[in-house]
Amino acid sequence: MSMERARAYLKQKGLEDRIREFSVSSATVELAALAVGCEPAKIAKTLSFLVDGQAILIVAAGDAKVDNQAYKARFHTKAKMLTPEQVTEMIGHQVGGVCPFGVKEGVRVFLDESLRRFDKVYPACGTSSSAVELTVPELEACSGMEDWVDVCKGWRAETEA
Repeated sequence: MSMERARAYLKQKGLEDRIREFSVSSATVELAALAVGCEPAKIAKTLSFLVDGQAILIVAAGDAKVDNQAYKARFHTKAKMLTPEQVTEMIGHQVGGVCPFGVKEGVRVFLDESLRRFDKVYPACGTSSSAVELTVPELEACSGMEDWVDVCKGWRAETEA
C-alpha cells in the first residue's frame, strides 16, 4: 500500500517515471547504494522522529548522522526516533521504505543541509526495494518540506573529524 501511495503522490508531481523498483533490498543506505549504483552519501535517507507528539521526517544524506545538540537547538527537544510500529502508524510507510511522498496528514517534512552538495539524490519510494532519482530542487519541490534544517554531522569532511 505504501508504494501505491508514494507512486500516486509522485505521479501528481509528474515524477512517477523516475521510480525504480529492485529485486534486492534497498532498506539500508548501503543496500540502497548498491541497488541504485551510487555512492552511499547520495542516498537520501528519511529519518522519523517524535516532536511534541507529532511525527516529523528529516531527509538527510546517507553519510550524515543526527547531531543531538543541533537537533535539540532546532526542535527544542531531545531527538527521539519513532519505533517501527509508530513509523507505520504515524507516517504510513514501513521502516526501510520511509520517504516524504504520500505520507499521512500532519507529518512535517524537513530537508537537511547535507543534501545540498549533490546534483541528484535517491530517496526510497514507500518500500524497502525502491528508490526515486531526483535533483535536490525536485526533492525540495515535491517533498512537501516545511524547511531546510542543519541537524546532521559527519558529512563536512573539512570541518569534522
